[in-house]
Amino acid sequence: MIQDNYVVFEIGKRKNIALVAHDGKKKELVEWCERNKDILKEHSLCGTGTTSRLITERTGLRVKGYNSGPLGGDQQIGAKIVEGKIDFMIFLWDPLAAQPHDPDVKALLRIAVVYDIPIANNLSTADFMLRSEYMKTTYNRKVENFNKKVEDRVSQMK
Repeated sequence: MIQDNYVVFEIGKRKNIALVAHDGKKKELVEWCERNKDILKEHSLCGTGTTSRLITERTGLRVKGYNSGPLGGDQQIGAKIVEGKIDFMIFLWDPLAAQPHDPDVKALLRIAVVYDIPIANNLSTADFMLRSEYMKTTYNRKVENFNKKVEDRVSQMK
């Protein structure tokens, strides 16, 4: 639904959740998924390379895997956000370790914010999000209407 300056997207009751973790945070994310698998199994899950494989192996949850982050997985997740196929992201990144694909990480976080995707970057936030009242209902997120913004800029240039 388009509302002048915004496009409204509905996040359904069944969420499409991306699960991403840097090497130093994979164990934490896998353990969190194990603790929360009764909730997570009710949603569609995807993730980057090794993270998705580890979660599936250790929890039995079905997680669609994309490439490893350094091999384009972060960009694949970002593309799915743009396509409207990811509603929610848990991304445990390691603030104390340099990442060879840091520009991709920043691009993924940026696109998630641009498209108003809820993001948890630590387990406390992930717990709050997973237990939110919105996990059991629909939610409308508002994304800036970039087409209108471009049209407005063009008309101002005339």
